[in-house]
Amino acid sequence: MAQTLAPAPAKQKVNKEILQTPGNMLSSSSVSAVINAPLEKIDIAGWLLNLPDAEYQRCSVNHIGAGASFTIDGQPMSINVETIGNALVIQHYVATVHQRDYCRMLSVSDTITSNGRSTVQVLWELKAERIDDNTSRYINTIHATATPEFLEFIDAHSISLAAAAKSRQEASDVHNREETPNFAKSIENKALYGVYGLSF
Repeated sequence: MAQTLAPAPAKQKVNKEILQTPGNMLSSSSVSAVINAPLEKIDIAGWLLNLPDAEYQRCSVNHIGAGASFTIDGQPMSINVETIGNALVIQHYVATVHQRDYCRMLSVSDTITSNGRSTVQVLWELKAERIDDNTSRYINTIHATATPEFLEFIDAHSISLAAAAKSRQEASDVHNREETPNFAKSIENKALYGVYGLSF
């Protein structure tokens, strides 16, 4: 009698974090905005990991969609789809740290351009710090780092790392300046009123 084989268990792709160096750096952008709420009321992890798709979309004209998920071993994830410059980017953020005042989200992101598809490592840091009893500062920091696959990709298309980094840095700065004040206002609304969807 023929044996029926059970399907192999699903495996989460494990990627070792790439440390950013001058030889692989694509961009580093940090923008801050004021949150008119005390630090004690802010919960960045709670806000981010429950963020509705529509709330994410209205924080930037370049935001296409977002959802929450988990890795195979149970780590929380935020899946974001957006455009950065001329690239469609699918972010698979894993919450390596998720606290009320700080989240560290790491992704090996799919990036799709007219030249084709590759990957970029993106580190997204969300941080809140106290200004005074009634206000806080939100800091939105994004580091993009070339993966080995991306370095092969740009080499195949005769694009220098310097040219790719210049384009990514410019696009990341524009994107970050737009989304950060809206993220801050959304976090503020959630801290003070417990809901999403209020006016910015």
